[in-house]
Amino acid sequence: MRALALTIGEPAGIGCDITLAAWSMRRERDVPPFYLLADPDHVAARARHIGLTVPLVSTVPEEAPLRFDAALPVVPIGQRATAEPGRPDGTSAAVSLASIRCAVRDVVEGRASAIVTNPIAKAVLYRAGFSDPGHTEYLARLAHELIGVSATPVMMLWCKDLAVVPVTIHVPLRAVPGLLSADLIVETARIVAQDLVRRFGIRAPRLAIAGLNPHAGEDGMLGDEEIGIIAPAIERIAALGIAVRGPLPADTLFHAAARRGYDAALCMYHDQALVAIKTLAFDEAVNVTLGLPFIRTSPDHGTAFDIAGTGRANPESLIASLKLAARLAAHEQAALSAA
Repeated sequence: MRALALTIGEPAGIGCDITLAAWSMRRERDVPPFYLLADPDHVAARARHIGLTVPLVSTVPEEAPLRFDAALPVVPIGQRATAEPGRPDGTSAAVSLASIRCAVRDVVEGRASAIVTNPIAKAVLYRAGFSDPGHTEYLARLAHELIGVSATPVMMLWCKDLAVVPVTIHVPLRAVPGLLSADLIVETARIVAQDLVRRFGIRAPRLAIAGLNPHAGEDGMLGDEEIGIIAPAIERIAALGIAVRGPLPADTLFHAAARRGYDAALCMYHDQALVAIKTLAFDEAVNVTLGLPFIRTSPDHGTAFDIAGTGRANPESLIASLKLAARLAAHEQAALSAA
């Protein structure tokens, strides 16, 4: 049995807090075994700061499942963290990146079953010279560096009642129409369908594709992206043998009856997807990166510097991320064993 590799995220953020809380709730919430990639002294100091009595054990990934019930396994990353709660410092970027790199190394070398990442602070990384656009792009680059796999990462937000995928992500709304293309929609759909089969165990995934404009363009009266870009993409997706419907008006796509008709909804821009799932499951939603050669999940929230070190951070999204990562890893391993 292999444990999950959990990164520390931004050391000044709430990653450490929710990790300590999740381990403390391991029995009542049936949290799967994980180990934290971090500076053990920093983790111990944060536990004291928020008043949690959590025994820690420095270990190696292979021993983490055996240690998990009695103590929180911490695998040292060889970087010292000195950031205080809510106050990133000169060690923050190096610690964040070392933790991620160690997690990827562990999973590609078979010492961990999947990766769960705590939130990072991109602004802190950028000030330190970080060149990737974000967390997922860095993971994709590491996959290429370590195992030579070129990956196209796709962000899915998941909860038990809904899965959404934004086709364009962190871009200004005014830029979305110019970035949308049939090729982008088709490739995103292909990766989503592939991983719904491979990791979620859905044999014949059903995709719903949202329109960009109100009422999905109203036959061109409210915009023509549906006619010129989205509908042709849907024809190509169907030609790949994927069950797909659309373009569908986004304002009627997310009620309970509509959700029963698809396994994932592809949305044209960030808020079109995320408003729906964060309204439905604000504390339990999980960020899942599809398209990578390994499983990666993450809480669907940020570093929350304002409450770091207070003990008020809610661990529910992290617990959901750990549980989903374990479930996906178990399914993938069962599928490989059966092949």
